[in-house]
Amino acid sequence: MKSLTIIQHTSADFLGLMEDHFEGRRIRFKYVRPFTEGVAPPEFDQIGDGLILLGGGPWGSAGERDVPTLAEEISLARACLMHDLPIIGIGLGAQILAIAAGGKSEPAKLEFKIGQATRITKDALNGYLPQSFPFVTYMRDRPVPPDYAEILAVDEDERPVIFQIGKSAFGFSGHPGFKLAMAEDLIMEFEESPKNPGPALQNLRESRTEIEDALVPIMTGLVQLTGLMGA
Repeated sequence: MKSLTIIQHTSADFLGLMEDHFEGRRIRFKYVRPFTEGVAPPEFDQIGDGLILLGGGPWGSAGERDVPTLAEEISLARACLMHDLPIIGIGLGAQILAIAAGGKSEPAKLEFKIGQATRITKDALNGYLPQSFPFVTYMRDRPVPPDYAEILAVDEDERPVIFQIGKSAFGFSGHPGFKLAMAEDLIMEFEESPKNPGPALQNLRESRTEIEDALVPIMTGLVQLTGLMGA
């Protein structure tokens, strides 16, 4: 069985709907929570068959409110890239991946949004990425992938929603498996929350089925390209 190491930046932001897809394929995963006392980001030799860097709610990476373990996680992501170990970065995790790969992050206010992404590469995610799909962002700052990254999908403003670094590293500006309870918990967990989150919460409720349906082919392509179903 393959195993994944997952770095969590807040108790409210986890794999969400993605958990069932990994479990259904018998891919194990272990959460590491550096935001808890006495826990540090793992060393490279502690990573299993792949690394997932999750979102951070109001934590960012562009200087206003950086996640405390930013430097350590950039170094870890860079080591994984150098050794061709699969990486999936989501939200803040996508920012960390972009920086580690030679790109950067840019400042942006904390935003909670349900948008519509458009695929721009026909064979994206091994051809499984839908032409159009919803994406949920609850994030401060934005990833800016390096020039050599392949942009797979963009939002309404032509900003990257999904990008690929090499063969098996993927950045998602939005969480493909985001759940309503995650947004509600993030709002309650931190003193800082997006302004007027009510409309976004309602939009998220209404988009639930579309998010679940889009996640099926997205996970199929991700698992294939990261080699997580291989022997």
